[in-house]
Amino acid sequence: MVQCFSKRFPSRFRFMAALIPLAISTGLCSAPGGAATPTVDAHTELVYVGTQEREMRALRFDTSSGKLTAIGPVGAGPRSTWVTTNPRLPVLYAVDDDNSREGSVTAYAVDRDSGALTKVNEVATGGSGTTNLSLDLPSMTLLAANYGGGSVSSIAVNADGSLGARTSTVKETGSGPNRRQASAHAHNAVVDPSGHYALVPDLGADRVFVYAFDRGTRTLTPADGASARQFALPPGSGPRHLVFAPDGKYVYLLTELSAQVLVLRWDATQGQLTPVQTVETTSAEFQGVKSGAEVAASADGRFIYVENRAENALIVYRVDRASGELTQIQRTSSGGEKPWGFGIDASGKWLLVANQRSGKVNVFSVDTATGMVSDTGQSVEVPTPVAIAFVK
Repeated sequence: MVQCFSKRFPSRFRFMAALIPLAISTGLCSAPGGAATPTVDAHTELVYVGTQEREMRALRFDTSSGKLTAIGPVGAGPRSTWVTTNPRLPVLYAVDDDNSREGSVTAYAVDRDSGALTKVNEVATGGSGTTNLSLDLPSMTLLAANYGGGSVSSIAVNADGSLGARTSTVKETGSGPNRRQASAHAHNAVVDPSGHYALVPDLGADRVFVYAFDRGTRTLTPADGASARQFALPPGSGPRHLVFAPDGKYVYLLTELSAQVLVLRWDATQGQLTPVQTVETTSAEFQGVKSGAEVAASADGRFIYVENRAENALIVYRVDRASGELTQIQRTSSGGEKPWGFGIDASGKWLLVANQRSGKVNVFSVDTATGMVSDTGQSVEVPTPVAIAFVK
């Protein structure tokens, strides 16, 4: 089922005012304390952490030394488990991942000096439990995966970074053998490099749904009937997140319930996925409940990074550029318990891990030549961290 929308949100003038740097940090969306924060230098980034509390946390990161320091709570109110940023503007987008009501996405203006957030506007997603966001820059469209509602929505982003209309919502059906698979649960949605399709890993349906995407209208459209484009996984896999190779030829799909990485060949002319390789991320001796958490690619596509939540592990794979296949080159501790998400900064030299159970964000350095990661020993306490986003 697909719905299309055309309503616009008159937020532009309010947002432009919000982008003016804040002189004083106040209110629920502000960083704590009244003292002025020194102007950020070229080696400093802001880090925003989505949590399972009703607040986000702001951190300051020194990219020259790897030092991470806390700023404090920001953006109180929504259950912002997932955060992402606009790489062109100091704007943060955060979900409301509350399964008891319709989900939403909120845009915040970022004060680069203090780290404070100012709410700009909010758009309903049309589905409950909004759990993931991805931004398609060429079309300036946010894709929101609604885990509770089993749907994915597209939301326009205005030139000033504020949120425009929700332009479409597609709802799916499906189930699997695991107790968590009683219905469809969209967990991620990503536009392919060609810009013609959006791929949606659905944990509940054991499918990757492939929808047509129109960058002009910013709308998603499912294929019709039996010819619907979708990739079926083994029952009980629980697909969670995926990432494309930079050249668009391969997809790396992480499953949550079976904790596997599937290498899939992507045909952008037909909108079809073909299996190439299945990699187990769980060690042979592990006897507990498997759980995959996050997957990402290095900017040059030579390495794939994976979190295994059940074993508190970070795993690094080398990519064979010709075949797309993966070879494990490193397996190391995540620096804490229950790693839920991670972020790689724009330089590719730092990887920050959100260890949810231990309540810490840990800093790893990345050797861009070998792909290997090293725990720097730097960490900051953050209650229930689950997602990481950087603002330069």
